[in-house]
Amino acid sequence: MIIVMKPDATREDVDQVLARLESIGSEAHVSVGQTHTVIGVIGDRDRIQQLPWEALSGVERAVPVLKPFKFVSRDFRDKDTVIEVRRARIGGGSFAVVAGPCAVESRDQLFRVAEAVQQAGAHILRGDAFKPRTSPYAFQGLGEKGLELLAEARDEFDMPFVAEVLDPRDVELVSSYADILRVGTRNMANFTLLTEVGKQSRPVQLKRGFTATVEEWLNAAEYIYKEGNHEIIMVERGIRTFETSTRNTLDISAVPVVKGLSHLPVLVDPSHSAGHRHLVAPLSRAAIAVGADGFMVDVHHAPDTALVDGAQALLPSEFAALMDEIRSLAAAMNLQI
Repeated sequence: MIIVMKPDATREDVDQVLARLESIGSEAHVSVGQTHTVIGVIGDRDRIQQLPWEALSGVERAVPVLKPFKFVSRDFRDKDTVIEVRRARIGGGSFAVVAGPCAVESRDQLFRVAEAVQQAGAHILRGDAFKPRTSPYAFQGLGEKGLELLAEARDEFDMPFVAEVLDPRDVELVSSYADILRVGTRNMANFTLLTEVGKQSRPVQLKRGFTATVEEWLNAAEYIYKEGNHEIIMVERGIRTFETSTRNTLDISAVPVVKGLSHLPVLVDPSHSAGHRHLVAPLSRAAIAVGADGFMVDVHHAPDTALVDGAQALLPSEFAALMDEIRSLAAAMNLQI
């Protein structure tokens, strides 16, 4: 249930509602907006709905929520969530560009790419120290050494960075280095991991599972939100379909669908959906046109020698050309980039 307070409701009115909820064993989450305070309620549905909430002082209305996801829905918060990390801004009319190598391979590789994407106008550096691979014999990342290099690159080029976390046991470690945590497609339904990142004070990128529905994806975000971490960035990265011409099928329609259902910002990952370098630019353009809040692309100075996903990585010159192109598109969409 969502309990909407009147615009003139006092702190005492809100506290009275919270005390009543606590007395029946329900969990409450408070969202304070510009005009209304909204209280999201989790607990025994029948018991909650039986109480006369609208008779309490300061309560405007009580609305049953039929969706399984409550706190990430627009029923709970109508205003878009905006996330700021250093000078980078995600949502609220800004278009965020996340770029860098898929995996950190060496200091030289990372710094060459970081310098290139920073000069081209990227806002956030990507690069993973832990890599989930289909084959157990493939490159798995540099571990903490990779995180140390990313932190060094952040200071050198004044860019926050996002890094993937694979294991609940590594959440504290990655959080101690990264500005943004990422839960990858293979871990979207790892509920223990979602719970742990939900306890962190770092924004979280949540990639859609490659077999997940939009509802399942939003429910995964709910796991994070209910633990207290409300800075969640949804990332559409393509889903598995019968089509084999691309690595995955970018579900571009998911962007407006999610933005209609949820207040969370949505990014698009054209690199991992396409799997081919020549498709990244057109899918990036589609992301802007459909209303995404940004995109995340792979960039590598020598894709033919990359240890991970070289076929989909843009060359620095290609990324710079893409940035020049999207600036005019972003202006047409009234987006700041």
